[in-house]
Amino acid sequence: MVAAENSQHELRLLFWETTAGCNLECIHCRRLDVSQQLMKTDMTTEEALTFVRQLASFAKPILVLSGGEPLFRPDIFQIASGARECGLPVALATNGTLIDEAMAQRIVDAGIRRVAISIDGADEDTHDAFRRQPGSLAAALRGFHHLRARGMSMQINCTVTKHNVHQVETLYAKARELGADALHLFMLVPVGCGVQIAQSNMLPAEEYERVLNWMYDKTQLHQIHLKATCAPHYFRVMRQRAAADHIRVTPTQGSHAARHPGGSHNMAALTKGCLAGSQICFVSHTGEVFPCGYLPVSAGNVKREPMREIWESSPLFQELRDDDQLEGKCGACEFKRICMGCRARAFYASGNYMAEEPFCIYEPVRWRREHHEDSLLEEL
Repeated sequence: MVAAENSQHELRLLFWETTAGCNLECIHCRRLDVSQQLMKTDMTTEEALTFVRQLASFAKPILVLSGGEPLFRPDIFQIASGARECGLPVALATNGTLIDEAMAQRIVDAGIRRVAISIDGADEDTHDAFRRQPGSLAAALRGFHHLRARGMSMQINCTVTKHNVHQVETLYAKARELGADALHLFMLVPVGCGVQIAQSNMLPAEEYERVLNWMYDKTQLHQIHLKATCAPHYFRVMRQRAAADHIRVTPTQGSHAARHPGGSHNMAALTKGCLAGSQICFVSHTGEVFPCGYLPVSAGNVKREPMREIWESSPLFQELRDDDQLEGKCGACEFKRICMGCRARAFYASGNYMAEEPFCIYEPVRWRREHHEDSLLEEL
């Protein structure tokens, strides 16, 4: 029964926090206990390789090695090679500051297929302040160029908050100038250090909507793979705009995505907003499995139980896969099956991960009708 229920919930993307150690102290980090060195609670090399083998035994997701800073781990290339030997396509998410020419060559030699480097500002003042290290933008760009010169497929990740939202056009142009294959814009989710800057840095819902519409306009140019992350209502915006423009939306157009270089999946098939626990998940440096990196509710631990069992049988994941359990505006929304709202942001705002998305301005038709009727009854 479980296998049948989960046949449509193929694990397609797994983010693995290989270490909590990092050389930066970014103000939006999902962790509060980030360390300037490797942590004793990081999975050992053998535990890491066992996890990789377990994962590959039942699924072939794109495995994203992240952190912290994954290049902190001296065995990161052994892990990457082990994953590749198991048939897993491997990507690397890094701040880029540790990548000199020798490191870039090691990344290429390990068979890593795409590298995502975080750039959170169009100039040094903006980026370096967000990352809390002078010179971090220059170092990240050097790392980018070293990898690009060796033919690596490159992606830029950018967290959009009040500190840089005015630079999105410049960041888009910069990504194209650098020759990036993709630009992924992350909408801040308050977790870890991000909670401390939520009040001052999070975009209001109206501004989110403006940025998402700007993204839709840019995707029509087909100049670069542009993706909104932690902003599932982009899929609602995209369909609304496409309908207004009399454009028929297909699954491939819906995500405006290209096939991941060398990957086992066509990422254009990811046509739903929040995929936490349904097609993606996050594994922490201690082995805890979460729906995503921003929803701190554990589904299990790979040190204690097989990854397959967690993915297929976790009650948490089963609940997240049932959009009929969505509450509030999200539950009433005609776009809920393609959006879902951000479950992590709902959890931050209410402590309930099935509650409505708090940073979406859209009012569903049924919601408006029911609340309009309630207002009339109150007046009577």
